[in-house]
Amino acid sequence: MVLVACALFFGAVQPCAAQRSPGRHDAPLEQVPVSPAPSIQALAVGKDQALYAGSFGQGVFRSHDQGKSWVSVNEGLSDGFILSLAIAEDGRVYVGTLRGGVFRSDNEGKSWQALNEGLKRLEVKALLIDGRALYAGTGDGVYRLGEGDTHWARVTKGFDDLLIHTLVLGMDRTLFAGTSGKGVLRLKFNGAEWTRLSKGLKDHEGLVENFIRVLALDREQALYAGTFDGGVFRSADGGETWIPISRSLPNDSIRGIVVSEKGLVVATGRGIFKTVSQGQKWLPLNKGLTELSVQALVAPGGGVLYAGTSAGVFRSDDDGESWAGISEGLGAAQESAAKSPWDHLGRSGKP
Repeated sequence: MVLVACALFFGAVQPCAAQRSPGRHDAPLEQVPVSPAPSIQALAVGKDQALYAGSFGQGVFRSHDQGKSWVSVNEGLSDGFILSLAIAEDGRVYVGTLRGGVFRSDNEGKSWQALNEGLKRLEVKALLIDGRALYAGTGDGVYRLGEGDTHWARVTKGFDDLLIHTLVLGMDRTLFAGTSGKGVLRLKFNGAEWTRLSKGLKDHEGLVENFIRVLALDREQALYAGTFDGGVFRSADGGETWIPISRSLPNDSIRGIVVSEKGLVVATGRGIFKTVSQGQKWLPLNKGLTELSVQALVAPGGGVLYAGTSAGVFRSDDDGESWAGISEGLGAAQESAAKSPWDHLGRSGKP
């Protein structure tokens, strides 16, 4: 049987990828070719500059030396297919997984515990920390876990059974969600219901972009939306209206957005690009990036960027002008895949 999962793990062009589910006639794990490094779906950097990489099938890796070396940190993690990562101010690390829900670690990933009471579905594509509260974007809408809570609560109603890909919080506490099928949703602080925001959110063929993979806010609170195959859009009025800013971008499959005073950087299915002119011109930032299918992009500051790709992690120390692979330890860990505790979930190569 083949399970088609949209927006969980991406190839270079297609927004959906087919994964074979486990069964009696599946080939033994040792017969599956092992890639040099795992596909990295999520990245996060802590206050101490500890770097965490969430892989598709091999769990979580941690580095304390900017990626020069890695250790696998998966004790207690029952699902090694990582979709999202978030780090709280107190150092707690949270991961969202494909089938196992949310897990928390209080000791830099040395051990994990599940936090799933109240979640209807355990596919968690997005995690957002707001002070001591945690938001989760799931296959059944948005949930919130407050400080001291042990049970997730749904964030209002009205968009149940909706897959949430990304969450971002404005300075005025407005919550935005990027969805699969309903575009961008907005929930104002203490609001009672979600509002759908789609005016101007159309691709070059005039079709409304309903599949939003990533959202980001800049210092002026302008909102950016990266779509599955319609490029990048910008809103200067809280999502009320949108304008496309990626007509000259070589690839419209957006996987990550980083906003800084030095410009807007986006990760796509065919590399990383930058604009300093609100999208009028895009420049490639792919020198040294030997894998162009980028899945995640983070900027901890100081000109440093990390890119998670279908073949490991890359680091840039000059705002993306050049890249170096930092996956040596990840590859070594991948060679031990036959001992993976998640074999029952199935593997079929790169996402």
